[in-house]
Amino acid sequence: MASFIEDTRISAILDQPDAPTVLTRLNTKFEDEKKRSQQFYADYNDDVKVEFINGEVVVHSPVKLEHNNATGWLYKLLDTHVIMHDLGKVGIEKMMSSFTRNDYEPDVVFWKTEKSRHFEIGQWKFPVPDFVAEVVSDSTSKNDYNVKFKDYESHGVSEFWIIDPVEEWVEQYFLKNGHFVLHKKSGEGKIKSRAVEGFEIEIDAIFDPNANNEALRLMFLS
Repeated sequence: MASFIEDTRISAILDQPDAPTVLTRLNTKFEDEKKRSQQFYADYNDDVKVEFINGEVVVHSPVKLEHNNATGWLYKLLDTHVIMHDLGKVGIEKMMSSFTRNDYEPDVVFWKTEKSRHFEIGQWKFPVPDFVAEVVSDSTSKNDYNVKFKDYESHGVSEFWIIDPVEEWVEQYFLKNGHFVLHKKSGEGKIKSRAVEGFEIEIDAIFDPNANNEALRLMFLS
């Protein structure tokens, strides 16, 4: 399906009489974008959360408490589970993940062992993750629901969670036939991952410290 959509977009350009001019302009813009991408890495500061999205450098503002809590509590549970079962590598906030055109620092990410076993000390640029969770805010929701959603989808991220720390709900998407399909949107009950084998938690463990501690306790008892 993804290739069909790409072919349709290409055909729409080629059907136009000025297609050669359009393609030349596109090539010029992408060459300029490539230079900006190289400069982005030359100027990269690991003290600041920053991403390169469609040719633009996006510097993120400091997060609100509820955003920090949801990110940290999910990371704590996911990382604990992955370490206990030797499933791969979990990252938080500053793990630069490189896609074909863009470079992101998702809130919480997971790579299966097949990818993470190649990671080395000192590495700061990483491949496309198997699982991504983004905690939305007013300043990030547009990219989370648009360019990131499409990019994660087209690059084969098998599971994507969008978390609202104010309304306290999670949208869970699974990749099916090249497209994200909404599996669950809820603020209560359990949520079970497919990308992270055996990972299942109560949704309120992402938002409530007591529920988070209880989920962590159950992990060590299992």
